[in-house]
Amino acid sequence: MSEQMRIMRSKELPKELRDRIVARHRSGQGYKTVSAALKVPKSTVASIILKWKKFGTTRTLPRPGRPAKLSNRGRRALVREVKKNPKITVAELQRCSREMGESSTKSTITAALHQSGLYGRVARRKPLLSARHMKARIEFAKKHMKDSQTMSNKILWSDETKIELFGVNSKRYVWRKPGTAHHLPNTIPTVKHGGGSIRLWGCFSAAGTGRLVAIEGKMNAAKYRDILEENLFQSAQDLRLGRRFTFQQDNNPKHTAKITKECLRNNSVTILDWPSQSPDLNPIEHLWRDLKMAVHQRSPSNLIELERICKEEWQRIPKSRCEKLVASFPRRLMAVVAQKCASTQY
Repeated sequence: MSEQMRIMRSKELPKELRDRIVARHRSGQGYKTVSAALKVPKSTVASIILKWKKFGTTRTLPRPGRPAKLSNRGRRALVREVKKNPKITVAELQRCSREMGESSTKSTITAALHQSGLYGRVARRKPLLSARHMKARIEFAKKHMKDSQTMSNKILWSDETKIELFGVNSKRYVWRKPGTAHHLPNTIPTVKHGGGSIRLWGCFSAAGTGRLVAIEGKMNAAKYRDILEENLFQSAQDLRLGRRFTFQQDNNPKHTAKITKECLRNNSVTILDWPSQSPDLNPIEHLWRDLKMAVHQRSPSNLIELERICKEEWQRIPKSRCEKLVASFPRRLMAVVAQKCASTQY
């Protein structure tokens, strides 16, 4: 494309040139011929002739407001860049805009993207999925899609989590005047490493929450086996799941260790064959979030109090909440299929 034609794409043509385009069109010349003769892009020729046919003039009509600093062509180019790389920064988009001959400010670029329905948001953190993980997820989803509704009510879901004493990583907003950001009422106290933490193992089913256990020291296969022997079967009994329940656990090496498998096999426990890197399929993840928010509201002051409050709030989780989360399991499987094995919204 010649330099003259590139400039014409981004600047309004003089009225005299527009009149010449219309005159040639009226004499019977086609768009291509007019474009070549006057060195004006064919799309511009077509646009000017269409405007003349519609309004009977080639002069610039009154505009409803201030002309946009970024042309439609420039905006479309920016949208293409964002769709190609959603993690591109506004500074990088500025460079792209300059290379196209349309130097724009960051606010102009942001406004243009907003007009196209694109907004800057914090990227969600999701487990890294390899081709092997994706294959296992889709096979699992398709295998259990039909029986998920009836099967999920007989599943005892389990997982481990860490809860920090001052560790709810959520934003808090305050009403304040300029220059008072560091005033004590407008700040949130923090402690290095969250002030300490505890690790918990818990389980639940559609019938409610099971046992919640604090893990003392470092977790290994032997300790995990002891937790199961002391809490898994009692939880299944308390929740009235009977002896024919299905136990769900992830593929942590402690869970798949020989002594763990022997423990479960000796007690005739059916294990749900779980796909790796799939916390989005386990509804207990949402229960952990509920627990952490409830504990945070009570502001425990030390680790002993933290453990006590965790157990109290775990028991307070209503059965209806557990039922609702378990009922989401079929939808989670459908989401895996719909997303073609990739991470879901759960």
